[in-house]
Amino acid sequence: MSQPKMATTTAVAVAMLAVATLAGVASGEKAGGFVVTGRVYCDPCRAGFETNVSKSVPGATVEVVCRRFGSSKETLKAEATTDEYGWYKLEIDQDHQEEICEAVLAKSSDPACAEVEEFRDRARVPLTSNNGIKQQGVRYANPIAFFRKDPLADCGTILNKCLSPVCSAAGRPASEKMVVQCLCSRRVGVFDF
Repeated sequence: MSQPKMATTTAVAVAMLAVATLAGVASGEKAGGFVVTGRVYCDPCRAGFETNVSKSVPGATVEVVCRRFGSSKETLKAEATTDEYGWYKLEIDQDHQEEICEAVLAKSSDPACAEVEEFRDRARVPLTSNNGIKQQGVRYANPIAFFRKDPLADCGTILNKCLSPVCSAAGRPASEKMVVQCLCSRRVGVFDF
């Protein structure tokens, strides 16, 4: 091979390597980095799920906390504030494979809806790439709720509408799961009766 052809071939190879490297950087995903996002709402009926009277909580404070399995020692604590629609977003820069990570309610911006109940104030978030989830580093936490101290007066009616069966479990005992539609939020779910 002559000198000019070899130089051209080398230049093309270097250019291809540079493009491949830039493409990897441009993909935007840092090794081990994650974005945790979720929503905070007010549950005025203390139902434990969203209804048509649930409202987003803008300005609420949420923490993402990680701790080692079998330990209460925190290895990560990051904080975010919800936007006007009740959504929060946190960037986490490393993998936490050997840890339990949770999005936890910290503070409500609405004094009328600021109660928290233990274990209902958090949502687990897997912050590892080694778990079979293929989400390009984005982790969606389940919605978490603050509660009113006193439920709204019409919550009984609202919840009766939400929990009325819309299909029968033909030939099945009532103790089995039935699909019900929450008419309030127009969502379908499976509940134990």
